[in-house]
Amino acid sequence: MPYLCDASSSTLLIVDLQEKLMPVIGDGEHVLRRAVLLAQAAHLLAIPVIGTAQQPLRLGRTVPSIDALLDQNIEKSSFDACAQPEFLAATENGRDELVVLGCEAHVCVLQTVLGLLHRQRRVKLVSDAIGSRRAGDKVAAIDRARAAGAEIVTSEMLLFEWMRNSEHPRFREILKLIK
Repeated sequence: MPYLCDASSSTLLIVDLQEKLMPVIGDGEHVLRRAVLLAQAAHLLAIPVIGTAQQPLRLGRTVPSIDALLDQNIEKSSFDACAQPEFLAATENGRDELVVLGCEAHVCVLQTVLGLLHRQRRVKLVSDAIGSRRAGDKVAAIDRARAAGAEIVTSEMLLFEWMRNSEHPRFREILKLIK
């Protein structure tokens, strides 16, 4: 297993950043900014971006700023996206590092992380790009995901690992996204 995140092995999974859900998420604007940053960087680095939408008729569509950056958006009713065959098929793309972010951290994000780990997948959970209505639920989700085998990363940690060094051809473009 590589010791750093690898752009050529990564797929970015954005879980349930939806119009009716985001206004009630603690620090939801920050979560959205981090998600947009990572999705934009993923496109610059040729990393697939897959989104999910939990019951969109009830929770609304995926937030437009995220929806525009998705390569694929999968509707679901199960909290664990792995219960959706279309989601599993999308993650079977020859890339073995799944980078997960979204909402709610302790429900759909955590159950998806656990579902992926159960299937022997390598999972990175982006701690500053997940959210819950209550801060304690987010903390508990991170703790449980870590205990189950997910690596916990931050968005900047991930970006700089994806590039490896300042000589990367996309370094200046990604640096502009961060600043």
